[in-house]
Amino acid sequence: MKQKVLKTIKKYKLIEDNDKIVLAVSGGPDSIAMLNILLELKKEGNIKAEFVVAHVNHMIRDEAIIDEKFVKNFCEKFNIPFFVKKIDVTKNAKENKIGLEEAGRNARYNFFDEIIKKTNANKIAIAHNLNDKIETILMNILRGSGISGLKGIEPVKNNKYIRPLIECERIEIEKYCEEEKLNPRIDKTNFDNTYTRNKIRNVVIPYIKEEFNPNIINTINRLSELVSEEEKYFQKEVEKIFNSLLLEEMKKKDSSFIKLSLKKFNSQEKVIKSKILLYTIGRLLGSTKGIEKIHIEDIIKLCDKNVGNKYLTPNKNIKIFVNKGQLFFIDQR
Repeated sequence: MKQKVLKTIKKYKLIEDNDKIVLAVSGGPDSIAMLNILLELKKEGNIKAEFVVAHVNHMIRDEAIIDEKFVKNFCEKFNIPFFVKKIDVTKNAKENKIGLEEAGRNARYNFFDEIIKKTNANKIAIAHNLNDKIETILMNILRGSGISGLKGIEPVKNNKYIRPLIECERIEIEKYCEEEKLNPRIDKTNFDNTYTRNKIRNVVIPYIKEEFNPNIINTINRLSELVSEEEKYFQKEVEKIFNSLLLEEMKKKDSSFIKLSLKKFNSQEKVIKSKILLYTIGRLLGSTKGIEKIHIEDIIKLCDKNVGNKYLTPNKNIKIFVNKGQLFFIDQR
């Protein structure tokens, strides 16, 4: 498995010489396997990077403090800088009126960003595996996502988040932990099927394996890889079209906007319009989070009608309007 991880690292250029990487380690099989493998690869001279470990205690389970001590002891054994934060995720979820999973994810990623700044690191390694990727794809299908949702979890995102175990199946990881006598911590909430992901993991995928396709993990992964290749090509074409539509772009602390030719935008096919809008919003804000299909359709309708100074605010961060043959995207943060 170690060689498989090294192959993934080289294939996607996840780790380069002199990288300083924050390793997200919960203490479970995936993250402990990732930590152990990366340390071995470094010791053997296969990678040249510096590591620090970040651990979040979600304060949900009584065993969480044991998980924290387990990761801390592991890091002390190998003399790795260890950072920990206790966050009451249940309280955060209630206060922000969001699900427990989302609250936990937000807490983790915010903490990882803190440690990146504190340690002058440049990447965050997360121990998502191939099963996680397939579960995400199935969740996206159930939510009715677009084609992009079939990509699932990517090996590298924004040249910041890297996933060295993304081509390893969970069963391989568990076997590795057993062989190496790592004795990882087991999160009992992974068996609670009230969570959608757990239900897909523990009920849906085993059922598909038993009744339809025992190799469903690799089958869906092949589909995902095909979609990713097509999306890369599509993205290049969208960038070309965006540049042909661009009239003006300004990125300043207190004044950021993008202005496109409305006539040229309206001449595009609908699928291209949708891609252009998502690309433009992402370019301006750095993210398209919260922008849904209905928002994109409303913006396209607004552009088609080309009326006065009417505007749309898909979320509080951006204002979009048409005026005098121009399509404006205004950063309102």
